[in-house]
Amino acid sequence: MLLSNLSLAWRNAVRHRRRTAIALSTIGFSLVAVLLAGGFVEWIFTATREATIQTGLGHIRVVRPGYLESGIANPFAFLLPLESPALSALESDPEVTAIAPRLSFSGLISHGETTLSFIGEGVDPVKESKVSRILYIVRGEGLSAGDPKGIIVGRGLAANLALQPGDKVVLLATGASGGLGGVDAHVRGIFSTDAKAYDDLALRTPIGLSRRLLKVSGSHMWVVTIDKTEDTRHTLDRFRAEFRTADLQFVPWYDLSDFYAKTVALLSSQMNALRLMIGVIVVLGISNMLVMNVLERTGEIGTLMAMGVRRSRILAIFLGEGAILGVVGAALGLIVGIVLARLISIVGIPMPPPPGRSVGYSAEILLTGPLVAVTFALVVAIAILASLYPAWRASRLAVVDALRHNR
Repeated sequence: MLLSNLSLAWRNAVRHRRRTAIALSTIGFSLVAVLLAGGFVEWIFTATREATIQTGLGHIRVVRPGYLESGIANPFAFLLPLESPALSALESDPEVTAIAPRLSFSGLISHGETTLSFIGEGVDPVKESKVSRILYIVRGEGLSAGDPKGIIVGRGLAANLALQPGDKVVLLATGASGGLGGVDAHVRGIFSTDAKAYDDLALRTPIGLSRRLLKVSGSHMWVVTIDKTEDTRHTLDRFRAEFRTADLQFVPWYDLSDFYAKTVALLSSQMNALRLMIGVIVVLGISNMLVMNVLERTGEIGTLMAMGVRRSRILAIFLGEGAILGVVGAALGLIVGIVLARLISIVGIPMPPPPGRSVGYSAEILLTGPLVAVTFALVVAIAILASLYPAWRASRLAVVDALRHNR
């Protein structure tokens, strides 16, 4: 029965070629629009996520329990050891690509007659280069393991102190014992981030220099990166189970990046609005075509019902016609969408520079399996939904009135 209904629905669709072509074009165009827009948003999500991680956030941060809540008030109470079995186990884990220790502190920086407050991080230059793959050095050079007194300074802080690469500075900070310590350093380079407020206060030093300044031997966190970002949850759960007795807290990148979460929420809502608008277009287009079909075939429908064909089968035939149009139109649109996505990605989509940057970038269309499957299913479902009213109307025709329509 199902095959028979689909066969009749197919014949009806093929018989009205012009109208069917218009319907298929509407469905195909709708799928292409949703697919390309979704692929662009998917690329934005992926690029933003990876940029967030590679600018130093890392995939997982390891800290002492309570550090994120109380570390600013009492930072020396949450120090991680310089060496430990847990650190060795993490470094030897097959999924871990790098672990970088960091020591956070604040104090005063002096250059000439000017003294300003700063927030700083002590990092291992070699290990940090594997974690902070995206660090914009606007002048000079980055940190070097061969230069233990060379620091890098945020662009805003450097401007306020009139610093240039090579200038000498003095760093002052309160150490673990409560006394004021100081070290001499020189500026290797000046960096910039997307946050101007951070650039106005921040600097980075080799971790050995910051440990000497604070008179400590450990670090506040270990920043861990893994092979694939998609494996973060699995790796996080495994670490928490393996090190549950080690007095360590494992914090994933998505709990630390509020900007990424808000970006995803904003663009997802916009995509839902686009899907809704396109859904309305498809519903109106398909419904109009099938309603016209019902009007033109009223006599034919009456003849079928007079021959004993049940109303439920009439309903099924028109729903089948909507389903066929949806599947064929979506399949054609999918082919066109994939080809266009690849061509656009090869050419690139010129994008303006983000805040704090002077150079733009080229965006792409990223089509993932779930995106393609969801878009295809959505368009087919909308096409079937659009055929509900015409199918119901056809099945509710009075037999006598429908037969009289032939005269």
